[in-house]
Formats: sequence, structure tokens, C-alpha cells
Amino acid sequence: MWLSPEEVLLANALWVTERANPFFLLQHRKGHGKGGGLTGLLVGTLDVVLDSSARVAPYRILHQTQDSQVYWTVACGSTRKEITEHWEWLETNLLQTLSIFENEEDITTFVKGKIQGIIAEENKNKEKNEDENSDKFKEAELKMRKLFGMPEVEKLVNYYSCSYWKGRVPRQGWLYLTVNHLCFYSFLLGKEVTLLMRWVDITQLEKNATILFPESIKVSSRDSDYYFSMFLNINETFKLMEQLANIAMRHLLDNEGFSEDKSLPKPCKTLKHVSTLKRDLDARAKNERYRATFRLPKDERLDGHTDCTLWTPFNKTHIAGQMFVSNNYICFASKEDDGCRLIIPLREVTIVEKADSSSVLPRPLSISTRSKMTFLFANLKDRDFLVQRISDFLQKTPVKTSPSNSKEKQDGFGTAECEEVVENLPQSPLASSPASISNNKQNTPYDNSVPTANQGLLKIFSRGSPEDLGPKMAKEKMKEESWNIHFFEYGRGVCMYRTLKTRELVMKGIPESLRGELWLLFSGALNEMVSHPGYYADLIEQSAGKCNLATDEIERDLHRSMPEHPAFQNEMGIAALRRVLTAYAFRNPNIGYCQAMNIVTSVLLLYCSEEQAFWLLVALCERMLPDYYNTRVVGALVDQGVFEDLTREYIPQLYEKMQELGVISTISLSWFLTIFLSVMPFHSAVVVVDCFFFDGIKLIFQVSLAVLEANMEKLLNCADEGEAMTVLGRYLDNVVNHQTASSPVPHLHALLTSGDEPPLEIDIFELIKSSFENFGSLKADVIEQMRFKQRLKVIQSLEDTAKRSVVRSILSESCFTIEDLEELYVVFKAKHLMSCYWGGTSTAAERHDASLPYLEQYRIDLEQFRELFVALAPWSCGSHAPVLAGRLFRLLDDNKDSLINFKEFITGLSGLYHGDFIEKFKFIYKLHLPPAYCSEEAESALEATDFFTDSVTPVVTPILSDLDFLQCESQGADANKEEAGNKEVKDKKDEKASTVKDYKYYLRMWAKEKEPKKESIKDLPKMNQEQFIELCKTLYNLFSDDPQEQELYHSIATVASLLLKMGEVGKKFTNTSAKRTENNDMSNVVSTQSKEQLTSPDSGQAILIQCQVKTSSDGETAGDKHALKGQLENMRLAEGEIGISPSQLASDEEMKDDTSMSSYSVVSSGSLQCEDIADDTVLVGCDTATAIQKYSSIDVDWSISFEQVLASMLTEPPLVDYFEKKQDIRSRIEACKQQRAIERQLSSSSDYELSVLG
Repeated sequence: MWLSPEEVLLANALWVTERANPFFLLQHRKGHGKGGGLTGLLVGTLDVVLDSSARVAPYRILHQTQDSQVYWTVACGSTRKEITEHWEWLETNLLQTLSIFENEEDITTFVKGKIQGIIAEENKNKEKNEDENSDKFKEAELKMRKLFGMPEVEKLVNYYSCSYWKGRVPRQGWLYLTVNHLCFYSFLLGKEVTLLMRWVDITQLEKNATILFPESIKVSSRDSDYYFSMFLNINETFKLMEQLANIAMRHLLDNEGFSEDKSLPKPCKTLKHVSTLKRDLDARAKNERYRATFRLPKDERLDGHTDCTLWTPFNKTHIAGQMFVSNNYICFASKEDDGCRLIIPLREVTIVEKADSSSVLPRPLSISTRSKMTFLFANLKDRDFLVQRISDFLQKTPVKTSPSNSKEKQDGFGTAECEEVVENLPQSPLASSPASISNNKQNTPYDNSVPTANQGLLKIFSRGSPEDLGPKMAKEKMKEESWNIHFFEYGRGVCMYRTLKTRELVMKGIPESLRGELWLLFSGALNEMVSHPGYYADLIEQSAGKCNLATDEIERDLHRSMPEHPAFQNEMGIAALRRVLTAYAFRNPNIGYCQAMNIVTSVLLLYCSEEQAFWLLVALCERMLPDYYNTRVVGALVDQGVFEDLTREYIPQLYEKMQELGVISTISLSWFLTIFLSVMPFHSAVVVVDCFFFDGIKLIFQVSLAVLEANMEKLLNCADEGEAMTVLGRYLDNVVNHQTASSPVPHLHALLTSGDEPPLEIDIFELIKSSFENFGSLKADVIEQMRFKQRLKVIQSLEDTAKRSVVRSILSESCFTIEDLEELYVVFKAKHLMSCYWGGTSTAAERHDASLPYLEQYRIDLEQFRELFVALAPWSCGSHAPVLAGRLFRLLDDNKDSLINFKEFITGLSGLYHGDFIEKFKFIYKLHLPPAYCSEEAESALEATDFFTDSVTPVVTPILSDLDFLQCESQGADANKEEAGNKEVKDKKDEKASTVKDYKYYLRMWAKEKEPKKESIKDLPKMNQEQFIELCKTLYNLFSDDPQEQELYHSIATVASLLLKMGEVGKKFTNTSAKRTENNDMSNVVSTQSKEQLTSPDSGQAILIQCQVKTSSDGETAGDKHALKGQLENMRLAEGEIGISPSQLASDEEMKDDTSMSSYSVVSSGSLQCEDIADDTVLVGCDTATAIQKYSSIDVDWSISFEQVLASMLTEPPLVDYFEKKQDIRSRIEACKQQRAIERQLSSSSDYELSVLG
């Protein structure tokens, strides 16, 4: 690149001059290129350690004048090619002009002005990026691409100086973290260390401190462990590595790759060491923490945060904390974890104003809402800017009409959303009935058959009356009153102050009349529902009447969802459950439907309307329990691993016993997936759900640990897994809720209670209280850290399981060993992932569908298949390899989607590697027939006829006429036999119709039809002339670089010439037969002279070959080879009787001098290509009189069968030996794996391939 001229006082310090002229010097830095000695090694080491190699390009051009000691840098380059282009431009455009100047100062001024003009022109033409990285970062990225051979689409996120421990020796160098790879490079005293890993291959990533590796980062893959230490900021490095590994795992899990955020705001100034991608990832991490803390929708983006204080009216104090502002919300969190949290939706804000400052209340900000609540913030550092940002967001917020006064609560503390929720939840259990809901049927837009549940089913199908419950109902009323007092003090609805007092009320149980409202509030589902009005109704309309796999599974599980509850013993509850599950399956097809979703949703419907239950389900599946309900329940498996780690930490004396019994992996899935709803009595489990919606996943871990601790003694005495499961099952069955005001619901899981002793009941509120007392120290950020660690293990374990499943499924259909198939799967998957990283002809979503079976998940396109074919094919095909790969790809692509999966890929490789000569050649033969062969790709087929076909126009002779007559006779006899056979079959059918049907017979026939038919050589269609010429071309290219190349070329030339003559004879034979069939009278004349000429040497061999090979069409594949060999022996015997030898196929002149044969003369110049054949070239097997002429077009009547081609090939031992030679795929797999490393070395050494130029 051209540089703005700068002075250089010492031109030769650490630099070596390669070229020079009176005005310029071309230099390379010591330590780069060939030579350099000890000084070069030291300079190279210093460049790497001090990162000067990122700032200093290895090549540069200096401007100088003869009498001046000052030099000026005018250009630099990272490669010799780049710097040479600049040097040549200077010599061509400036040298002659500079020689005219007399004053050296004028020369320097002219050069500086010229270079600056070039730079200005380049900057003018170059599109400026929205947010360019610093020059230092760009140089580091350029160095990374050069060292590791990365394309431009591979973006560098950041790089760090560190040491890589190789054995006991630390190698100081640079760690480059890209979007898809972890790279390390070190150069110390001539020893180069290069490490390249994909994030998807990392199985463990942890930060630890040991005596040997003080404060290091351990990176583990399936093969080995790598340690990096001596970071300037190890925490920042580790967090970035976690993010990148998480993105890679997400890509493996659901094909959700990384896409740069284009809407990221530009920084005030260019940051030296922070790239745009690093800022993007930092912003993503902050957004995720922000959304998780306040349970906000997934598309919410944090704009900024600032320290402040909040006036809390319930205790009349100012609480210190932070204010967070995003595009739709203003949130506050106190510095103390359980202090206070506040969420203010901008849709609720009516007034934002700056209050008067005072010494007690500096820089205050007042925010009023539609629910007549006012929030007072103070101590805001940049209040004016904050108000402006909030005003900007308010202008973009859609205005929502206020509810009517009749709907407002008398206390004035409920928001509009809360009022709407309360409206749908009647205060009395008898407020409505199924009949009243049925009367409102016409008001529902998304159901045409049964009433829609506009409120919780528990209110509609409640059993008994409040008078019957007595003290329980009184206690329920007391709970309601406690919550009403709380609402009065802390507010009601989404703007409620959430404090430790709120948690205490939740732990004591939420009243059933408020349960649906508070679930929506604490989960954040209320915000999403209000933000998407009409969304659920639209989904119902779109999914109405549509069926797929998810809807089939839903129908199967509908009546298994709480069948003991009366709400789901009638069509109304079942229909509501069906609609909610179907709507979510259409919203999120990646999840669709998973077992356990029906149980959770049925409970949600008991307390919420359909739309509210739908949004609660969205919050559960997509935010609160991420990845729990996909096809592989990855989230539940991750939390299972977290639970094991927590058990080891909190209950170490029980951990080893649980691992020995293997209980944790069994119990945790059922506990976590259904939030204890399937293992506890209903009224106890809903209390756990209350606390879960407030505290999140940590509540599930706390309760699970409390259950294990309560049963520790019994579990330690268990002998096996079954006994441990019985102990835990009995305990959970007897967790009771004596405070519930509802009628008891039978618990179908309670089958383990012993009848000898009355079970000991456990109060659910006591269990939850003990879980907070003993395990309340659990923190959400610690759980997320543990989840990341387990996510790497789980996803990589699932990938290994997928690999084993795929290998087992195709092992019986392939002759490769298990080890070979596993290695091929790794190579195939790596090629697929590379296409996802760096693009291709199809999108990543088309290539990878996680919902498909393991065998079909990873797919590659034509370009990737060509690369794998060239690397793994058993034969070197030279320049013909891409064409052959394209044909094989079309042959394997059964569904014509331009992608092939791993099974299809292995099918193609097996056809090339395994089987005998006949099987391999049959596979090659099929590559030259449709659909594999396309006539458009045969550019040189016409030219190929110049040396493969005979231009002598055949003359119809009496011999051929008589042979036609003989064929007609045989065809007539066959026709008579066929007619008689048909008549016999018809009689049998009539006879069978009169008898009773044999169903076993039909079953056997049906089973036989379903069996895959084994393809025999007689099933292969004939090949026309164009296809045959392409087959010959392929065979010629296969033999390049083979030790017996000349013999193979001679053999294929002989076979090709013979087959072309046979095709000509067959064409005459067929055409004459057609003519003779029209005239039956001519078929009665047989000439004695024709019988004598039947054995003439001109035509006898071809006819005998055709007749002999024709009989082989009735044989099966297993006996094809032996049958054909026997026919060839008969053919040779016939040749001896006739008096012709194979050598007589060539003329006497040709046999005098073998070196004149085309198979030698053409081959000696390289691989035989059609365009290389001269007009006067002579091929083996052609008569002297039949000199080869050019055809103007392909003969469409010419054809040859596979039997004829195979029989001719078997006469040449070199061809048979070549195809029957065993090929080793293991070496090719290893070479394919090392391909990236080889490319990297080539790209690194490309700068040094030229010697020093003088």
C-alpha cells in the first residue's frame, strides 16, 4: 500500500536492500525471506513478541537522492507480489521524469506530491466503511489472514499477547480470536508454532490457576488440551472466548450462525484495540444480561445505563442503583440483589420532566405513568442527554388509547394491562360457567366448533362451593387481602416495585384468583402479549386445518394432559389445549411440539385465558427454560449437568453415591421439564411454579437440592437405582398443600406409597422455605457460567452420539470400517461447516436442518463435493476430476435439491472403493448415463469421434441380410413362445380367480415388491456414441500418473476401437432387421453363399462377440464375471477356428512399428485429450484401409451395451488389474484433514518463494 512519505534516518537498520536505482530502494525486513542468519532470527522473534510485525510490513520502498542522508518511506507491502507491483509502477512512471530534474529538493517534493495524490485518489474511490477499525487492528487482521490462510470473510474479533505452553516450555506469541476459529502464532529463534482450532471442536473452556500454570485458560478438544497464560487481562479474554464458543454451539444446535449487528451505534472516537465485532459482542452480552434480569422480550436492545438513586415511597428512602434505558423500557435495579427492581414500559409513560435540583435531591428526573404512578430518580450525571434519549424513544412508541374510567380500579394503582387481566379473571369461582362461555361463542375469532376459554378453566370447572371449604377459604381470603395491601404500597401491574417483600408473599403462596395475573407479570409474558395484539388469533387462523408431524403428536398427547382434572375431561378444555399447542408449533417450528409441553400448558390454561397461556408458554420455552423443549432437550440436559455440579458442591457426601446409582440423570429430566408438575400433587406443584416465575431456574435447583438433602440417609442406604427412585417418588408424592382452597385433584403418579405405614406428609411451604435457607446463596450469574460449561459438554456429546448413530445406520450398506466412516463423517461435517462460515451456493439454513434425522442434517453442495472428490477419489483424474465429480453428484442427488447428505456421499465413495472389477466398472458406466451425464457438458464429444469412429460408410452385404433373417426367425420363435406363455398365464389367472384368495400369498408378494431389487448388468441401458466417447475420455484421464500408464493406454485404445466397430455392426444389424421385418417373403430365402461367408474374417468376430455377449444378459450380477469369462473363452476358440487373431485387428503396417501407434504417441505427450488428437493419428485396432476421418455429428443410431463393454474390458488384463487393485482411503482422509494446514503454509511461504533480486 502507498504511504504518506515519512522520514527515515537509518535506512539499513534491521532492513536488507534487494533492489536499488538512483531514486528508490526496495527492502525486506530481516527475519523475513531466505537467509538472515542470527540477526534475522532475533529480529523475527522481537517482531512477534513485541507485535512490531503487525505494525511493520515485511517489505517497503524508500525514496532517496544521491547527496541526501534522509530517506522517505513511500510504500509498504505484506507480500512480495504487492511490493513488486508498486516498484514496477515507480520504474515505469517516475524514473524517466525524475531524471529531468536538476535540484534534488524538487525531486523529493515531486515524489511526495505524487504519492500523496495517489493516496488521495485511492481514498476517494474506496468506499468508506460505516465504522472502520483502527489501522493497527487492520494490520493485525491482515497478518492473521496471511499466517493462517483465512479468506476475507473470516473476521478477526480481537487478539491478545500471551504464552502457549507446549510441554513445559512457554511460547510467547499472539492469540487471534476470529468468529469461527481460535488461532495462535509464535516465532522464537527460528522455531515457529502455529495452532488453529475451530470453536465447534472445543469441548471444554475454563479458567484456572495452578502452580504450573498461574491464572491460565485451558482449552480442550477431543484430541488434547491447550494452556494459555500471561494475559494482560485474562477476564476479558476468557469472556470473549466464552461468547465465541457459545455462538459456535448455537450454530451446531439450531443453525443460528453469527451475523454482525449493522445498527450498532458508532463510537465517539476510533478505539485502538477494540474492533467493531468486539463492540458488537460486548453489546450482545449486555443485552442478554439486561433482558434476563428484567424478563424482557428477546428483541429488546439496551441503549445505555447510568448510576442514580430511586425514591421508594413504601419505605421513604432513596435507593442507590442503576437506571437502564432501552428502546421500549426504563428499568432500575438496586445495587443490593434483593433490594428493589422496577420496570416502566414506555407505552405507560405520560410525562418525563426534570425537577428542580437541590442539595438533598441533585439533578432529579420525574416519570409519570398512565396508572397515576410517579417515579423520582436523582443523582443522574448527564440528565439532559438522558431526557433527550427517553424523548426520542417515546416519539417512536405507538400511542395506546387509555381504558375507560369504568374499568379503572378504585385504588388507582393498577395499570391498563393489569386491569385487562383482572377483567378476564373473575373474583368468584362461580362467576361464570361453561354455559355462559358457550353463549359468547360468536365473539371469538379463532374457533368455529367449541367455546374459547376466555378465562382460567379452573374458574369454569371448579367443584364444590366456597361454603364447603370453610377455614381454607378464609385463609385464601387472607392471602388476597395481603396482596391487596401489597399492591396499595408497592403498586400493581407491570410498574410494581419488586422487593424482598414481594418474594416473601410469593413463597407463602399466590391466591388462585391472582395466580394468572402474577404469572404473566413476573414472567414478562404480559409485556409480550400487550406488544403483539391479535398475534395469537392470527396464528390460530393460519394453523386452522393444517396438519404436520407436530399436530399429529399434539393430538396423540391431548388426552394424556391432566386427565384427572375435570377441565380436561370435556371438549372445551381439550380444544383450548389443542389451539395453544398448535399455535406455538406454528410460531416456532424449530421446536414444534415436545412432550411435557402438554402438561405445562394444561396447568397454565387452568389459571389463564388461551392467549395468556400462549404467551406464558412462549416465555417458558424461549426465555426462562431455553432449549428445554427442542427435539434433543438440550437445555434440560445442560441443567442436569449443572445440577450434578451443584450436588457435588452443596451435598458432597451424597454426590458420589448418586453418581454410583445413576439417579441424577434419571430424575432431573422429569423434574425440570415439567417444573415438578408430573411428580408432585397438583396443588403442591403450582406453588413451585409460583416461585419459579418469580425467581427463575435457580428455584428449581434449590428445591431439587432440598429434596435430595431431605432424603440423604435413605439414599445413602439404597442398593440400586430402582430403590433410590422409589425413595424419591414416595417423598414427592407426599408433598402436600393444606392451604389450598380448591378441591383436591387426584395424583396419578402416587403409586409408590407403602400400605404398611401411613406416609409422612411434607408441607410444600416448608420445603420451599428450607430450600431458600440452605441453598438461597445460588446466584443467577453463577448458574449461567455453569450452564456454559455444561453446554459445551452436552452439545459435543450429542454430536458424538449423532456421529455414532449415522455410522451404525450405514455400516451395513457400506464396506468401509467403522473407523473410516467416523473419519469420513468428520471430514464431511467440516466441509459443511466451512460452507456455513464462508458462504456457498446455498444458504446455511438449506444445508442444516436440526429437525431432520442425524443422517440428513449435514449436507454439501456441488462445489464442496468436488473438493472432497478430488481429495478422496481412489484414482487421479487430472483436469477431468471436476467433470467426473459433477456427474457423480447428479447421480447421488436423488431428490434433486442440489445437496447431498452423508449417506449419499458414502454411497458414491463405496462405489469407487469397493467391489470387484465388474462392480466398479458398472459404477463408472452409470456416470456416463442420465441423470449423471448431461449432453451439455460434452464440449469435445464431436472432436472425440475423430479418433474413435470409422468414417467408411458401411455397405449392406448379403451376410448381414441373412443374419437379419436369422434374427427375425429367432424373434418370431420368441414371439410365439411369449404368446403361448401369455395364454397359459391367463388360464392360470382365470383358474385362481375362481378359488378362495390366499392372503398369505398376497402378503408374500407385497413383501417381495417392497424388497430392494438388486441391480444386475442386464438392467443397465445401452450407451450411445456420445456417451461412449465420454466414457473413453474418462478412462484415459484415470490412468494418468499410474506406473503402468503406457500399457493401460494401449489396452483402452484396443478396447475402444473394437467396441466402436461392434457398435457399427450392431447398427447395421438392427437397421437391416427392421427392413426385413416389413417384408416377410424375404425371410424364406437363405443363401448357401451367405452361410459360407458367415465365418469370414471381416465380420465373424464382431458378430460372434455380439451373439456371445447377448446370452449373458440373462445372468445375475453374482455370476456375471464368470459367465463372461467363459463366453470370452468361447469367443477366442471361435476366433481360432475362423482363423483370425486379435492382433489381426491392426494392420500389418501398424504392427511393424509399435511406436507409431496412437496409444503411445498421444500418451507420451501427457493425458489423452480429445483436442490433442491429430487428423492423421492411427489407433490400435483400426484397419489400414479405414483411415479415421472427422464426423460432422454424433451417430444417433449407434449404441453399445454394458455387456459388450465389459466383455471387451475383461480381455485386457492391465485394465482388470487396475480396477481390482485395492485402494487405501485412510491416507487420503489424513491428507484431506491436513489440507487447511497445507494451504496455510503455502500462503505463508508465498512471500518467500523468490530469491533476492539484484
